[in-house]
Amino acid sequence: MRCGIAGAVVIAALAVAGCGDDGGTESAEAPEAATQGAKVIDPAVADGASGTVTYCTGKDTSGAQKASVRAFNERFADEDLKARLLEFPESADQQRSQFIQRQRAESGECDIFYADVIWTAEFASQEWLYDLTPVVEERADEFIPSTLETAQYEDRYWGLPKQTDAGFLYYRTDQVDDVPATWQETYDIAAREDGIVYQGAAYEGLTVDFLELAFANGGRVLSDDGTASLFDSPENREALELMVEGIRRGAAPRSVVTYMEEQARRAFESGNATFMRNWPYAYALGRRKGSNVRGDFAVAPLPAFEGGGRAGVLGGHNLVILAYSENPGGALKLIEYLTSPEVMERDAVEYSLAPALAETYEDADVREALPFAAELKQAVEQARPRPVTPLYPQVSEAIYSNVNAALSGNTTPADALRRADEQIEGALDTF
Repeated sequence: MRCGIAGAVVIAALAVAGCGDDGGTESAEAPEAATQGAKVIDPAVADGASGTVTYCTGKDTSGAQKASVRAFNERFADEDLKARLLEFPESADQQRSQFIQRQRAESGECDIFYADVIWTAEFASQEWLYDLTPVVEERADEFIPSTLETAQYEDRYWGLPKQTDAGFLYYRTDQVDDVPATWQETYDIAAREDGIVYQGAAYEGLTVDFLELAFANGGRVLSDDGTASLFDSPENREALELMVEGIRRGAAPRSVVTYMEEQARRAFESGNATFMRNWPYAYALGRRKGSNVRGDFAVAPLPAFEGGGRAGVLGGHNLVILAYSENPGGALKLIEYLTSPEVMERDAVEYSLAPALAETYEDADVREALPFAAELKQAVEQARPRPVTPLYPQVSEAIYSNVNAALSGNTTPADALRRADEQIEGALDTF
């Protein structure tokens, strides 16, 4: 099976990377790359492309993807080139599951996929993606460097950044005079006012939210070589204790343990919270008619952790072409359109989606629509990626399942970290 072969190759490569040499002999021959059999895109394949391209994505809650597909179809109608949108569920975990099912079946249903940045290593190691290095190298200077890192694995590029992300603290301007400087101060104010909401459900969003606090406090997940877990640490425990105590004393609602992005957004827009941790997309939605906080909220970079610093976790999505695509030329044409300055500007102005193109942040319309554009660009440039490993899903699940258990009151922070550390080590031991 392809899965087993690729996994064995990755394991061998990482095991060798974790071993030093004595300097007295020649290094062993480099292990075979897990992606050596991947298809490589020819940029010229987009020339004269026609037919239908299926664009698979998660639930388009903002409407941005639908708008882009409509505009693309209008633009290329005379060239007999058309795109159709196929939406997967809202949950990232369900999106990944549906994608994997199709790839294992060698399905050509999807031509391109709006892939979460955390999936690059996993998907590429299975040879499910086209190698887009020739395309990326022609355009590398256009993108914020950190966004390109999310599309890289084994020194090749497997997608083009479409939308990047860095979390922000949303706050009610009718309740808060000054932006809190630290997470501790944020929770103190939240306890006195209407609380804080965030992504506390047992899924990837909670991994991100927890790591924002943990990284700010100096915490880590894996060793530099990716072969050992560093998760059970005093720094990570302090971050989790702050979150658990926040629920215990009412600074965050107990229901936050069931919230994803949309549940948090709706709670905030209903006027039921003073603070919200969420992505930039929620800004435009909060300003629309029907929002109870319209005109009464603002955003700020994430606070520091008292005694530590500030940290963000890079989010976003890359556009990838699937190895079983029946129209790779049309797929590349659509990706080129979706990552153009024109589309990224529209996504930023109308849907508050953070651009991956550096120049877009200098656009006057973007700066007017996103008053925090300069801060957002800086946050994206400085944000840290999540661990790059083909085993990332197992690592993340160990984090979010145990952090959620602690937030739900089913275990202590110390036991949650210990258990997560054991599970991460267990995954790494499969190398």
